Amino acid sequence: MIIKYHKKFNKRFDKLLMKDKKKVITVIEVFMKNPNSKELRNHGLKGNLLGKRAIYAGPDLRIIFEECNGYTLVILLDLGGHNQVYG
Repeated sequence: MIIKYHKKFNKRFDKLLMKDKKKVITVIEVFMKNPNSKELRNHGLKGNLLGKRAIYAGPDLRIIFEECNGYTLVILLDLGGHNQVYG
């Protein structure tokens, strides 16, 4: 799996508290080993985010991504609280 990071994702990551940065890094490591791990709650999105997917990185922390060719390439698009990324 190749992971690319959108500038919006990087910007939001940089603004996180250190404890949340560590959570995100751990979640990405789990995701790279098994993108369908139950703890990630990987799911497809609807509406204006149709075609994108999201994983759970904490109680109010989501990672929005796009996957290509069966998770050969993953682009991490956005990161933040539920209202921030879905709103």
